[in-house]
Amino acid sequence: MSQDERFDGMLMAIAQQCEGGIHEMLDVIFSFLERKTDFYVGGGDGAAEKIIQEKFHTYNKMALKKKKEQDAEKKRIEAERKKKLEEKRKKEEEERKKVEEEPKIKELTDEEAEKLQAELDKKKEGDQQTTESAAAAKDEEKEKSGSDEEEDEEDKGKMKPNAGNGADMPNYRWSQTLGEIELKVPFNVTFPVKSKDVVCEIKKHSLKVSLKGHPPIIDDKFPHEIKMEESFWTIEDRKLLMVHLEKVNQMEWWDRIVTSDPPINTKKVNPENSKLSDLDGETRSMVEKMMYDQRQKAMGLPTSEEQKKQDVLKKFMEQHPEMDFSKAKFC
Repeated sequence: MSQDERFDGMLMAIAQQCEGGIHEMLDVIFSFLERKTDFYVGGGDGAAEKIIQEKFHTYNKMALKKKKEQDAEKKRIEAERKKKLEEKRKKEEEERKKVEEEPKIKELTDEEAEKLQAELDKKKEGDQQTTESAAAAKDEEKEKSGSDEEEDEEDKGKMKPNAGNGADMPNYRWSQTLGEIELKVPFNVTFPVKSKDVVCEIKKHSLKVSLKGHPPIIDDKFPHEIKMEESFWTIEDRKLLMVHLEKVNQMEWWDRIVTSDPPINTKKVNPENSKLSDLDGETRSMVEKMMYDQRQKAMGLPTSEEQKKQDVLKKFMEQHPEMDFSKAKFC
């Protein structure tokens, strides 16, 4: 550290506290000399001013010299940059002219023609093998998917959902979205059905449907709870009973409408029929995440949370290549 740099820290602290800039800083210094020293009067008339002028001219000369050197360096760098750009432009122009001057159709020698044909044949053969490999992989994936379904003991024997994500039973048909269920019960009678002819008892945990004087068509418990106050029934076309049921849990698919029915495979429901657009943003995001995780589990793939953890771990491993993870166990 030079002699001049010893007090840089203190002077910088003073400069930072002088909000008035250089004028305030000079006021501080000259005030200090006036209050604490005999700088102005100790050397006789004009001595202090002479000292100040000498020091000013010394450091002013140094500053101007440094500024001149910096300006010269900037000009040199800028000249080099322009020179490189000009050389690059000339090179690109020469290459462009060279391409334009070349004949569009080039006659090949017999040897060059044979070599080109061999390359084309090789590329064609490679493309064909790639296409065949992709097709074989696709078929293998289909077979694997089919075998996975067959080996899934939990879903083995379950009914495939109908177009409404429900089931077509011998005496009625039902469909569902995530929030509600629609049940259609046709009455096979010769007379027009009126409300007084129908027995429809909707409770939180059970349902009973029948015509008066006839055996019940449905008389069983629900697999899940419903909202009684938002469920109702109507008669359509004097032959069809329509029952609307509102689910309590609006984030799950029912695998049957009553417990005695055969179950459907809820992994094969069509989410497009669930009217996700009717849900608010937060509920829709939760439902879509739930359905995504359900599909991932069905295919033996990681859920969204598991995938997120894997991505974080992968990023950490990439950021720390010096660490050995070969023997690490991750949960």
